[in-house]
Amino acid sequence: MSEVTVASRYAKSLIDLAQEQNIVDAVKADMDLFLHTLKGSSELAAVLANPIISQAKKISILEAVFNNKVTKVSILFFKLMINKGRGGVLYFTAQEYINLFNVKRNITKAKVTSATTLSDTNKKTLVDELQKAIGGTVVLDTKVDPALIGGFVLNVGDRQVDTSIAASLKKMKKEFAEKA
Repeated sequence: MSEVTVASRYAKSLIDLAQEQNIVDAVKADMDLFLHTLKGSSELAAVLANPIISQAKKISILEAVFNNKVTKVSILFFKLMINKGRGGVLYFTAQEYINLFNVKRNITKAKVTSATTLSDTNKKTLVDELQKAIGGTVVLDTKVDPALIGGFVLNVGDRQVDTSIAASLKKMKKEFAEKA
């Protein structure tokens, strides 16, 4: 079974448990903290994925790092995953929990890459237009890439809108090459 499938099943169970206990938001914050910590510590990620390191050692490390910082449910969930030999998929499970949380709350993540930094007015306009088009709440992640020359590239889910000058120039170059 793939890591994503396993992670998805565990995340679904965790979100169901969190709903029963009315702590969905708190567990989401825990998963955010967990992901942020793993991204900042490749050693911790390596320890969790290493089958040679004992389960007890992994649990004690997780408790030392996250005790009093996350809910009891999250700590117990981490322990369960380690005891089941699923330490290597904890990262993917946390990501999947956040994805499920976003679906339940009707939150859509969008990413815009622009040639220059977008003004706050442009960001707000873009978010407002996206919210009208797709409904729900839109969380916008911005990035600057001067190679675009001008315009922007917007990614929402599996859709992409590329209005960059670089893409237009590339398309024109291809058309000229085909005609020549």
